[in-house]
Amino acid sequence: MSVDLDAYVAEHGGQWRRLDELCRRRRLDAAEVDELVVLYQRTATQLSALRSRSPDPALVSQLSQLVLRARARLTGRPRASWAAVTRFLVSGFPGAVYRAWPWWCGVATAFSLLSFFLIWFVANNPDTAAAFIGEDAATDLVDSGFAGYYTEFSAPTFAFHLWTHNAWLAAQCLASGVLIVPVFYLLWQNALNIGVVGGVMVSYGRADVFFGLITPHGLLELTGVFVAAGLGLRVAWAWIAPPPDLTRGQSVARAGRSAVLVAVGLVGVFAVSAFVEAFVTPAPVPVPLRVGLGAAVWLAFLAYVVVLGRRATHRTPPPPLDPGDHEVVVTTRRGGGQ
Repeated sequence: MSVDLDAYVAEHGGQWRRLDELCRRRRLDAAEVDELVVLYQRTATQLSALRSRSPDPALVSQLSQLVLRARARLTGRPRASWAAVTRFLVSGFPGAVYRAWPWWCGVATAFSLLSFFLIWFVANNPDTAAAFIGEDAATDLVDSGFAGYYTEFSAPTFAFHLWTHNAWLAAQCLASGVLIVPVFYLLWQNALNIGVVGGVMVSYGRADVFFGLITPHGLLELTGVFVAAGLGLRVAWAWIAPPPDLTRGQSVARAGRSAVLVAVGLVGVFAVSAFVEAFVTPAPVPVPLRVGLGAAVWLAFLAYVVVLGRRATHRTPPPPLDPGDHEVVVTTRRGGGQ
């Protein structure tokens, strides 16, 4: 059954124009709000009829946009609030990280043992380093390449590059966690890089330079990577062994929401580690001072997670929704009842 578009537009065009006018007004009185609700419902019904009976995509698109604007006017747009930001920083993010501590602590332990083993192995087998990067490259790395990496670019540019790189690495760990293998591959690549470079530096007697430069920022940076990898693997375990009170899909969904929550918080963590690496690591100050500053920042993050995370975990169960979702639901119900 087709619709006579000209007749249909002539019959209802006045209502559509009126609805568009109400959507554009900054303030509406009570009567206009009631009128907006009625016109929104009528237009939504008419749009449904046109979609099933009319081949005119331009009119359907126009009415779709009008209905979306009307719905947004009725329900309101979710707005970030300082209260929501505070809840995220005080309980949401630290609570999600704290609840997953066995996972990322396990990743940190395995990664550290593997990295130190590779450093020891490469340092005691010089031919291995030559096989990985070549003799000339190893010599250049020791002479100036490793230290020069931290001063090759201006500090702000370097910090931005580090921030985006580490955030992307964490996003890959979180997104691919359910597949397990990609997370292990990413961790192996980073452990191998640390192992080879550290082993070369140690074998040439430059262990002080290596650990003096990598420690200030590496403590916080690698902890952020461990958290991301641990949360990613936790999503996989939620699929493999869901709790008895949840279906497999519900289990993965809950673990995934927690991972997304952590991903947002890690953006800030990597911003801090990038600042330390760009401004503190190459600073012309004594090595103990650089290491001390980096360790202080790292310990502050751990204290933040343990203290606030434990408090949030003991006070409330794991949040089923992301911060702000509750506000959206409440606002919607106060609107047109949709």
